Amino acid sequence: MPLLARMVTAPLAIDVREGAIGSLGSVLADRRIANEGRIAVAVGPGQGAQIASELDLPNCEVFQVDGGSVDIANELGKKLRSGAYEAVAGIGGGKTIDVTKFAATMAGIPMVAVATNLSHDGIASPVSSLEHEGGKPSIGVTMPIAVVVDIDYVRAAPQRLVRSGIGDAVSNLSAIADWELAGTEQGEPVDGIAVTFARVAAEAILHRTDPVDSQEFLTSLAEALVLSGMAMSVAGSSRPASGACHEIIHAITELYPGTSNHGELAGIGALYAYFLRSTYQGVGETRMQSIRECLLRNGLPVVPGDIGLNEEQFAQAVARAPATRPGRYTILEHLDLSDSDIRKSVGEYVKAFGR
Repeated sequence: MPLLARMVTAPLAIDVREGAIGSLGSVLADRRIANEGRIAVAVGPGQGAQIASELDLPNCEVFQVDGGSVDIANELGKKLRSGAYEAVAGIGGGKTIDVTKFAATMAGIPMVAVATNLSHDGIASPVSSLEHEGGKPSIGVTMPIAVVVDIDYVRAAPQRLVRSGIGDAVSNLSAIADWELAGTEQGEPVDGIAVTFARVAAEAILHRTDPVDSQEFLTSLAEALVLSGMAMSVAGSSRPASGACHEIIHAITELYPGTSNHGELAGIGALYAYFLRSTYQGVGETRMQSIRECLLRNGLPVVPGDIGLNEEQFAQAVARAPATRPGRYTILEHLDLSDSDIRKSVGEYVKAFGR
């Protein structure tokens, strides 16, 4: 019998709404994730502790997560493994969720992602970005078995974190263009379903004009970031959501630690990558302008000066970027610009898009 369909890994439950955290216990019970109620809860330094105190989970044990390193994730993983927990809920922002995903994978137990902000697409992805002495690699992990996003808590978080999520979502368009380029030039297989998920996620946000703190916008952004995570799960890698844009992110993080945040850098990286496509290949002009308008409309940075870098620093990061993801083929590897050509392109980019 011919294979007419394939299985797609997805969370058992996705709950995005106001007051969603109050139903976390029901999600765990109704989906048979935890029948006896022996739950570990990992919380970050922000809203996580407050949320944990309000949960109706009498048998849970709370662990504080301070940071986003491999060492911290390993430490939490050992505690989970020795505690005979049925599941773990990671409550907080991106670092807390990434640490908890890694630790849950170590312990071999299901993980529920409870997001208190929408800063990037790690909410539902099978990837954890964790810091160690060699940088901040993306590590494959088991994707969350359930995702809970409480719009009330997201709205209460710093609005910059919401804007960061916008940058990460729309950067999918650049990552897809890079993947398709790799398919054409290198024969790399391109997964159409993963591309569809990633593109729909980006398009859901790209042209929205409603306020970023509205119920409708926040719901769409949460769903877009979850869908982006599912795209990575389908692909089996970060490919549909990570291209030249994310190579630039990692290079900036390595060279200039503490610069801006993930989503803001993703937005700039995507816009610059489209500038290269437009300048050197004569393609992507319309898409480039749409991304620029989205970033400006939502108050996101668009040029290096907006994130505290000068042109030379940004050019150094671009030159460094391909080394952060050996084997990944993007517009940067394709053009293989010299250092002087990179500096020239960055100058032209700033001249074109500076405000």
